[in-house]
Amino acid sequence: MNMTKSLLTILILLISLQLSAQTTITGFVTDTKNNPIEGANVYLEGTYDGNTTDVKGQFTFATSESGTQRLIVSFVSYERYQMTNDVSTLQNLKITLRDDVNTLDTVVLSAGTFSAGDNSKVSVLKPLDVVTTASALGDFVGALQTLPGTTTVAEDGRLFVRGGEAEETQIFIDGIRVFTPYTPTTNNSPTRGRYSPFLFDGITFSTGGYSAEYGQALSSVLLLNTIDEPDQEKTDIGIMTVGATLGNTQKWDSNSLSVNASYINLDPYLALFKDRNQWIKPFQSGSGEAVYRHQTNNGLLKAYTAFDASKFELIQEDINDPEGIRFKLNNNNVYFNSSYQAQLKKSWTLSSGFSYTQAQTNSNINTRVIEATENSLHAKFKLRKKFSNRYKLNFGVEYFATRFNEAYQDTMVSPFDYGYDNGISAVFGEADLIFSRQLALKIGLRGEYSELLDETTISPRLSVAYKTGKRSQLSLAYGDFYQNPNSAILKFEQQLKAEHAQHYILNYQYNNDGRIFRAETYIKNYSNLVKYETAFTRLDSDYNNQGMGYAKGLDLFYRDNKSFKNLDYWVSYSFLDTERDYRNYPMAAQPNFANSHNLSLVGKYWIDDWKSRDRL
Repeated sequence: MNMTKSLLTILILLISLQLSAQTTITGFVTDTKNNPIEGANVYLEGTYDGNTTDVKGQFTFATSESGTQRLIVSFVSYERYQMTNDVSTLQNLKITLRDDVNTLDTVVLSAGTFSAGDNSKVSVLKPLDVVTTASALGDFVGALQTLPGTTTVAEDGRLFVRGGEAEETQIFIDGIRVFTPYTPTTNNSPTRGRYSPFLFDGITFSTGGYSAEYGQALSSVLLLNTIDEPDQEKTDIGIMTVGATLGNTQKWDSNSLSVNASYINLDPYLALFKDRNQWIKPFQSGSGEAVYRHQTNNGLLKAYTAFDASKFELIQEDINDPEGIRFKLNNNNVYFNSSYQAQLKKSWTLSSGFSYTQAQTNSNINTRVIEATENSLHAKFKLRKKFSNRYKLNFGVEYFATRFNEAYQDTMVSPFDYGYDNGISAVFGEADLIFSRQLALKIGLRGEYSELLDETTISPRLSVAYKTGKRSQLSLAYGDFYQNPNSAILKFEQQLKAEHAQHYILNYQYNNDGRIFRAETYIKNYSNLVKYETAFTRLDSDYNNQGMGYAKGLDLFYRDNKSFKNLDYWVSYSFLDTERDYRNYPMAAQPNFANSHNLSLVGKYWIDDWKSRDRL
């Protein structure tokens, strides 16, 4: 009996000693507006000691741990909080959780920008839309012309944005410049983009106010991203009334290769639909593309190459020549692009790339023979640092080089050559500051130096977005943009300055379960535009930078793929008010490529029974 009492006494003593060795951790959890958070998890890392907060945000729990410990506080849609201290000090704590800015309802910097692809928070136009929009005819530009801010110029085919010339929009593949994105053509005959939509999975189309990472574009940039990793081996076949395409993708352990070839001949089309020209050899084009990808331990290497050859010959009507003008053209274009991305230590990301373009165009205009050759390259090195979910820094350097030469022959004059060499060095930096799920800011600066013009330009860029509701937001953007005069001018005159544009953009966006509405108003002011007094650019023309202009307007866009089963449609409308005093204009006037009103309606109805279930 005495033995039993002794054991009981020892047990009570041990329990008392353990209870006396425990520490009680207390405190309460609130959000940034001092509202209590109920149900937050509070615990010591690596232990089972913890609790959840009550309706008042309070928590309390006991622990037998001692010394320095890490306290963790977590709750859905808020950033994880941690504190490292001695457990004896973890009492009466006041902990504030900040919004998790990685959630889907976080504000998006979207002024002037249409994004597409699976990785975009707000997708307005997907790559599949390029090949399923009837008016696009499988061309990127044709699909983008159904978006607000663009102008459809029926007899051109290039991308005209918000009162800007087609040359004011630059195209990039995997962040690297494409110098000759369109096939050459003649007057009154539309051109096409050179590249197949099947090789790309991401599109970002900025109608203005774009990132400081990109330059030499007064109006807009179009960013195309090749597929990082194909989901499966496949064969793509496309058949049109004027040609065909064939593509194939193969995969290995850490490598993949996609190839695509196409052929276009407008002879059948012109036989059915006569135009004003007398075609001797209708437009023909053959092209091929390939993308090779190699996965490394921490990065991805991609090599993209494309080649195309086109030719045609025709006689065009001309008011000054009763017999018309005989025009013949042969063009060969080679483009190579290589890029590498890698995740480095401590949240650093490396991006680098290189592109090279060689374009040869031989033109015959009656008795005149013009042989033009362009060699261009672009090299880029960029680093990105993610300091936190709220602060990211992006900076880099790049170099553009162009050598353009043109040889002229005519029975009336002696042959002569002309052209130019130019190098442009650029440095850029940009910071993303996300203050909360409601407010974000992007601020950047770009500097460029042109060797040919001996000129340095500085371009500030700014964009801010504020979330006005659960599904709506407002965005503002401002930017300065510079671009050297085009080759048609620089080949004759180099004593000029870069042309300049300023963008002011106000954007409203509403996104709700498959329904997107955007309204955007803008003002663009142009200065330093090139003027000359002759009908066309000539060696003896008098050039200056006294031109100016403006463009202002309103863009509306609505897309809905939820209201009606199997039906996807979008409506876009643009109002444009623009005038320019440039080139050989005697006074300010609306350019002939600018339309005051543009309306586009696209509808698609999906028939499941017609969907292919198998792949070749």
